[in-house]
Amino acid sequence: MPPERVAVQIFESSAQASAVVARQIADLVRQRASEERIAVLGLATGHAPVKVYEELVRMHREEGLDFANVVAFNLDEYWPIDPAAYQSFHRWMHERFFSQVNVPRQNIHMPSGAVPEDHVEEYCREYEQLIAQAGGIDYQILGIGRSGHIGFNEPGSARESVTRVVHLDKLTRMDAAGSFFGEENVPKMAITMGVGTVMRARRIALLAFGEHKAMVVRRAVEGPGSADVAASFLQEHPDATFYVDEAAAAELARISTPWLMGRSAWDDILERRAVIWLATKLAKPILKLTDEDYAENGLQQLMQRLGGSYELNLKVFRRLMGTITGWPAGKGSSRRVLVFSPHPDDDVICMGGTMARLTRQGHEVHVAYMVSGCLSVFDHDVLRHARLVREFNRMFDLTPEQTDDIEESIRRMMRGKKPGDIDHPQVQAIKSFIRRGEAQDAATYCGVAEKNIYFLNMPFYNTGKVQKLSIGPDDIETVRRCIEAVRPDVIFAAGDLSDPHGTHQLCERAGITALKQYLGAGNPEPELWLYRGAWQEWPPEQVDMAVPLSPTDVKHKRFAIFRHQSQKDRAMFPGPYDSREFWQRAEERNKATAVSYDALGLPEYHAIEAFVRYPCPRSAHTESQLTRLEP
Repeated sequence: MPPERVAVQIFESSAQASAVVARQIADLVRQRASEERIAVLGLATGHAPVKVYEELVRMHREEGLDFANVVAFNLDEYWPIDPAAYQSFHRWMHERFFSQVNVPRQNIHMPSGAVPEDHVEEYCREYEQLIAQAGGIDYQILGIGRSGHIGFNEPGSARESVTRVVHLDKLTRMDAAGSFFGEENVPKMAITMGVGTVMRARRIALLAFGEHKAMVVRRAVEGPGSADVAASFLQEHPDATFYVDEAAAAELARISTPWLMGRSAWDDILERRAVIWLATKLAKPILKLTDEDYAENGLQQLMQRLGGSYELNLKVFRRLMGTITGWPAGKGSSRRVLVFSPHPDDDVICMGGTMARLTRQGHEVHVAYMVSGCLSVFDHDVLRHARLVREFNRMFDLTPEQTDDIEESIRRMMRGKKPGDIDHPQVQAIKSFIRRGEAQDAATYCGVAEKNIYFLNMPFYNTGKVQKLSIGPDDIETVRRCIEAVRPDVIFAAGDLSDPHGTHQLCERAGITALKQYLGAGNPEPELWLYRGAWQEWPPEQVDMAVPLSPTDVKHKRFAIFRHQSQKDRAMFPGPYDSREFWQRAEERNKATAVSYDALGLPEYHAIEAFVRYPCPRSAHTESQLTRLEP
């Protein structure tokens, strides 16, 4: 098993990792100030460093952290792009950080997306000179792209590369497509510090959060240093550390297969993972695994701990069998079930079969859509609905002025709008109405009474931009009032780690906080089940409830998803690396779960929707590995 070739620290959450990095930066700034010297920071944009900047801003306001001695150099910028554009890193940094702290304006250096083409090479040389004149970068923050890029150093970037103009990889542009409301609107080029520029920094912190980063983190940490994965060059740096959450660390050997590294602290989850890993590797049902299978694959200690392969196989098999149920809210009396759906279609995409099952079994099902989803509606859909209203009004003999004003006023609002511009509030409202109507249609198709459908319209989402606000008291209060109104016996909610724009995670945070407040008022505790979003599924060892779906159930779920017409054929935010429509992802994921159960020797079903019970137990081996592991 390959060792980790660069230092890695694993944290339970991105907030914890970000706090550590922010504190290191604060210590550096204060130390240099005491020496009457400048602190030179290399800064990055994107989702990964957001909480670092939030924590630095907090320390500035509450602890008096002074940035007057800081000189800052940003990693990269799209080119060409107007610095005032909503997607520009220039604007992002000012809104997120520079406007809230006291870094002197003359000490802020960011690559400009407005540099003329005939001057851009000279500009890049000058940027390198500015870094050198400042004495080099003391502390460099990095994220990592799914192609392994740091900055915009795409696969193939040389180890000694410097600041330059680069062509963006297709996968990078797909990653950015959501922010630009379509891949076709993403600039094809960018200005970036080179790998060599980054490697000259005295200290480097790479942040990676979410399971969608797990594979590339493994390649960068455990694979050979290679231009194919620019982040892997950090293995050569004397003071580089990866700061990752548990999800991003999931594919590292010490987490995914710790028994092969002699570091196992066995618990129920790790036992199941090891047995499922072995059965999958050998393509054998669990009950057919032998003592020799365990001994020859590094699992003799586990086998002996449980008294032999027979007892171990039976224990894991019975646990997996116990997850299968056709009664997701139990048998007997009707129960009140509340389904929280972050976006207006997550409910049917992720658990449409289970929703329909619950209503058929006589439970009182309520659905709460947490955000409007207006960002995911294309402009042409708005105009299509405007035409429908126009024709409807004509049918009822309204005057031409009354009729034509509707469509023309919308066209006027959209006139001159550039890709990625914030919509006029009325256009945002129309897009929200479109998503609302689709959600009502899909939910009622699954048997939910219209009176039990709620649209929470949580404030954090209503920026008109892909970048959302932080969760605030109003968001939590909105969710708490919904829980109090329904008083559910059972709650289903998204427990996603892979949502590319973070809405699911923010909704989950608000939901858990609201539920704690609800329980703190003396209310009875409901069961809480977590489903996954459109991007991933729970691994079998974590599943607590597996709801089988028949071919008829799957077809019904497909038609429920089809009710979301604005998201069909082409979604605004499909997520990177996956061109399938959401209904295709849902079906293939549910069928894959059923196939995995069948391969392990469990009953064969057409498809399965999977859930875990909250709170999710954390594996003991993970607890023991949340520390720095030196290369």
